[in-house]
Amino acid sequence: MAQSPGIPAKNGKELFPLYTVTFIGTLGFGIILTFLVFLVTEYGGNALIYGLLASTYPAFQLIGAPILGRWSDIHGRKKILLLSQIGTLVAWIIFLAALFLPVTELIDVNSDILGIFTITLPLLAMFFARALDGATGGNVSVANAYLADLTSEEERNKNFGRMSVASNLGYVVGPALAGVLGATVYGEILPVSAALVISVIGTLIIIFFLPETSACTMEEYPETESIRKVLGQEQKECFEVENGKDIKLRDVFRLEYIPFMLMLYFLIFLGFNIYYTAFPVYAVDLLEWNPATLGIYFSVISAMMAFVQGPILERLTQRYMESVLIVVGGFVLGLQFLLIIPGNIYLIYLAAICFAFGNGVMWPSILSVLSKFAGKTYQGSVQGFAMSSSSFASILGLLAGGILYTQIKAFSFLIAAVIIFTVVFLSFRLIKLEKQKE
Repeated sequence: MAQSPGIPAKNGKELFPLYTVTFIGTLGFGIILTFLVFLVTEYGGNALIYGLLASTYPAFQLIGAPILGRWSDIHGRKKILLLSQIGTLVAWIIFLAALFLPVTELIDVNSDILGIFTITLPLLAMFFARALDGATGGNVSVANAYLADLTSEEERNKNFGRMSVASNLGYVVGPALAGVLGATVYGEILPVSAALVISVIGTLIIIFFLPETSACTMEEYPETESIRKVLGQEQKECFEVENGKDIKLRDVFRLEYIPFMLMLYFLIFLGFNIYYTAFPVYAVDLLEWNPATLGIYFSVISAMMAFVQGPILERLTQRYMESVLIVVGGFVLGLQFLLIIPGNIYLIYLAAICFAFGNGVMWPSILSVLSKFAGKTYQGSVQGFAMSSSSFASILGLLAGGILYTQIKAFSFLIAAVIIFTVVFLSFRLIKLEKQKE
């Protein structure tokens, strides 16, 4: 008999510390997203180096996420989430130290394909910081498994939506905070320092406020007549664990529908990360935006997405199947990539609306469907593999985005659109699968 440890979250209040940790995590990332491209160019890099630096995190996350996800199934979510958060904290310390290093030139490159760039000592330190953060960056997969532990299937989509709201609020505040702090005489030092302080707060929340869970599969429960049972507060212990520490990675791929969901994960992140590399460079190069303008744009998108994933998604999930929301949301998301290409400022902000609605509806639904297909026994392992799939796609997408933008500029977004529309086409199968599961 499968048992999800912890207290099921009927109204999401029990998950508030988890939402807070998620918000803090994306807040730090939202800060760095705004000025990273400016740091790269300041220290000698170009679009390719920006893509390489951005891909360093998912490259190391590809290794670390499935291990951390599996450990969370065995040792409990809180311990592994704390380990991941400490890794992020140390990485921010190294990143901050990189800003004080001398700009020593290490490698000069002048290529028709790769472009012109210089690898300097601060850039090398930033690469190391992002690698460390990525290696311990299984926090998203563990948090997703954590949420699945503490909520019922009926409430899961709504709670994934709430966690996405918390995540997107971090992207609202982060870029805005980076724009304000980065405009001072201290430049990027203040935003990075803020990210460091935020990581400390996230670590403390995990230690003092997040309850422990230990995902396990129960064969039987002990009989007891204690007063705790009468009051409904009895703590059920795990006596016999099915598979337990013998969970193999290949077992995850044998689960029904999971390989298909991992393929969708891969394609979504591939398209997204071509955009995430190309757009900041596009904004600086062709639109001539500064960090404040870029921060405002990302904040506007995230604010609208938070609204979509709150009241709008909650109403939509009451009327439509999650698979239908994935198809519709994916189609709208694909349109936004096409709207960016002409470079018209009005179309770019219309694209922001499409991004907010499309991704706001599609992504929580993808997460919810994946968690339902995973079941309780392999929840952490599946989430870890999903993170690995997204990390591998992120590596390819970020590198491809840098190379594509160097060669074809704004038409990089056309490639991203084609990939997302492919996801839409494949997702029609989910409608049939969801009907069968129901």
